[in-house]
Amino acid sequence: MAGPTGHGASLGAALSSLLRSQVTPRHRLSTYTAKHWHAQLSQLTATHHGYQVLADAGLHVTTKTLINWLSDPEYNIRRSYRDLIHTAYENAAIIPADPIPDRFKNGQFEISGLVKTGDDERERGNRRAAPLRIDGSRGYWDAIEELWLAGELTDDDFEDHFIDDVIVADIGEGTDGWEFPGAVYAIELR
Repeated sequence: MAGPTGHGASLGAALSSLLRSQVTPRHRLSTYTAKHWHAQLSQLTATHHGYQVLADAGLHVTTKTLINWLSDPEYNIRRSYRDLIHTAYENAAIIPADPIPDRFKNGQFEISGLVKTGDDERERGNRRAAPLRIDGSRGYWDAIEELWLAGELTDDDFEDHFIDDVIVADIGEGTDGWEFPGAVYAIELR
């Protein structure tokens, strides 16, 4: 039975596609677009999560003060309070990434596409050559997971770290290192 598969124009893009199919990446909610402090405060105070984010940002005011602020968008509040509201609003808009699951990190990866090591360059995952099989459980995932959780894992970074920290950890350096110079890749997780 086939497992989940990621596709992309590079090894890194296919890896990213596969990972995003398994977990939720860090992202910004599209509903958080308010610019004025009053609109931001109104949106935050509409949910329990919003109140919690306000408290976490350091906004501690009485209910009466909050009602005064919400009842008049022209109410004059101190800049420090506006800054706290803005910080809370920005924090509430960011949804953290799910951690990379153990099933992904310990999975078997089958890479189809152009693979080169030394003078050996061939299309893998077709009738003439099996996919490149990688045991993810032997890899070092810390750098990849750190970038992923911070929302900073680019396709290029993913490819570089996957080659250095997962492929090399599983099957070694190869003749002259590993390269993935093709234009189309598929990666199946088993």
